Amino acid sequence: VQLQASGGGLVQAGNSLRLSCTASGFTLGDYGIGWFRQVPGKDREGVSCITKSGNRTSYVDSVRGRFTISRDNANNAVYLQMRSLQPEDTAVYSCAATPSYVIGDYCFSTDEFPYWGQGTQVTVSS
Repeated sequence: VQLQASGGGLVQAGNSLRLSCTASGFTLGDYGIGWFRQVPGKDREGVSCITKSGNRTSYVDSVRGRFTISRDNANNAVYLQMRSLQPEDTAVYSCAATPSYVIGDYCFSTDEFPYWGQGTQVTVSS
């Protein structure tokens, strides 16, 4: 299972970015997907997750209302639309996959996701 996060960059506060999580060699629709972020010196933080079918999503409080997770199983991709970005959103964002049904608080535990991709840097300037 290989995942790749992309779409990061440098933006000013208040602007938007859309991250993509793509897969190679397997069908992303068979997995629940989580987005996590990490800054140096801190633990990885769960941001959002989406079930295999896409019918349920979860968000950490700090991004709810600003970030939207979605998936396009036909194109083997999951997206994280990030709006109203703030400097505190600066981090390396990674996507992770699980064959299990994960929603709610379980979304935010790295233990629930056995497969991880390389991250993409998001930097928000003030």
